[in-house]
Amino acid sequence: MSAYLVINGNGDSDNHDVRPGSANSHRGMRSRPSRGRKEVGVVGQAGWLSSVINLVNTIVGAGVLAMPLALSRMGIFLGVFVILWAGLTAGFGLYLQTRCARYLERGSASFFALSQITYPNAAVIFDTAIAIKCFGVGVSYLIIIGDLMPGVVQGLSESAGGVSFLVDRHFWVTGFMLVVIPLSFLRRLDSLKYTSVIALISIGYLVILVVAHFIKGDTMHDRGVIRVVRWESAVATLSSFPVIVFAYTCHQNMFSILNEISINSHFRTTSVVFASIGVAALIYVLVAITGYLSFGNAVAGNIVGMYVPSVSSTIGKAAIVVLVMFSYPLQVHPCRASIDAVLKWRPTKRSESPQSSPSRLASLFSASKSGSQSRGDGMGETRFAAITTAIIVLSYVVAMTVSSLEKVLAYVGSTGSTSISFILPGLFYYKISSPDSPHHQRLMKEDDDEEEDEGDEDEGLLGGGGLKGGLWRRRLLRRLSLALAIYGVVVMITCLATNTLFVVAPH
Repeated sequence: MSAYLVINGNGDSDNHDVRPGSANSHRGMRSRPSRGRKEVGVVGQAGWLSSVINLVNTIVGAGVLAMPLALSRMGIFLGVFVILWAGLTAGFGLYLQTRCARYLERGSASFFALSQITYPNAAVIFDTAIAIKCFGVGVSYLIIIGDLMPGVVQGLSESAGGVSFLVDRHFWVTGFMLVVIPLSFLRRLDSLKYTSVIALISIGYLVILVVAHFIKGDTMHDRGVIRVVRWESAVATLSSFPVIVFAYTCHQNMFSILNEISINSHFRTTSVVFASIGVAALIYVLVAITGYLSFGNAVAGNIVGMYVPSVSSTIGKAAIVVLVMFSYPLQVHPCRASIDAVLKWRPTKRSESPQSSPSRLASLFSASKSGSQSRGDGMGETRFAAITTAIIVLSYVVAMTVSSLEKVLAYVGSTGSTSISFILPGLFYYKISSPDSPHHQRLMKEDDDEEEDEGDEDEGLLGGGGLKGGLWRRRLLRRLSLALAIYGVVVMITCLATNTLFVVAPH
């Protein structure tokens, strides 16, 4: 959402030995086939690096170009602090997702699956919000392509302006749809790792472009005042807060990454979170500081558009197009999964609540294990194709008929992004890790049995496998998860109020 507002807002290797006979290398999300657990679907094929690449590409979008403007309103000290704080809270939400996934069968983790064993009758609400959010962001990517490509073509060739279809946004939206359609039909997120690499190269070029202009100093004559400690105003600071908070939204793809990663130990999955958030935060801080020091308070929402027209700045605009083009399939993937979950949802009677019987957990995924046409994500070929086609066709129609989704995305981002980043991870973990939860009790028993077989070992942050002696860590983690959910509600209210005042009201 922040990416759309920017362009149109005129807005270890593992700690454990990996040996054929070692159970340590597969502990993280309770993947222990030898102890009777069946792996569900297509799992265990993605590497650590491809997981990080896909997650970073989901995080970092065109919204990075708005970071200098955020610093101009907040001041350098406060702006950098908010960027790092937003990364910390988003990273903690991702970490809680890795913890929640331990309570589910290997390869079957999803918001829907967690809803079924925590808040079953609210599952349809959660997945509907995720589907709408991802669909809206995907449409905004297509609109960005249609808005930027005519300028890119004219920047590369002045005579291109005389060819009507080359400056027609509809032509470019249609043309790029032909590229993203086959990518959107890939079932596994890991299959998008190569396009994600290309997208990250585009991000790298944009970062180099901003840093190079700062080092060259060719913007100093237009530079405004620099605020180091002072902010512009409380109102201006609040107006930039949603852009920074939403810049780390990637939680819709985290469960897919956890399902597909080959070694799903606690250390490995946690390192994916740390590496992805760390790289994103580094990019945001670097672009924010160098971009702001280049233009000062005169900086605009899209810093690339402020540079003197040249081949390098034109390539920068093309890099944005490439970035959002290859980010589109990363929105289709969770959107499709959420729509499928909504279609499968049925009201749960109190007497049938999953909390009443741990054994019911296995039956939640029986549909995904039956049928010869069912594959890794539990969808049959026909169902998969139908949902994907519907998403692509509807997003194309909206992008062709609407030139601005700013108002809608302001509210969708405020509710959807805060829900999947903070509120849901916090609530899910707080509920499922309760000492009275049958799922938690069963998990603790498995840990106790495993420790008897393997001995005690320490798996790092807030306790990995050695949960028996880490009671205080579990209690701390539960309290922090509840605090994250409350923080998410506060952020949602703040962002809704901010968007109402600064996005919708001025129009």
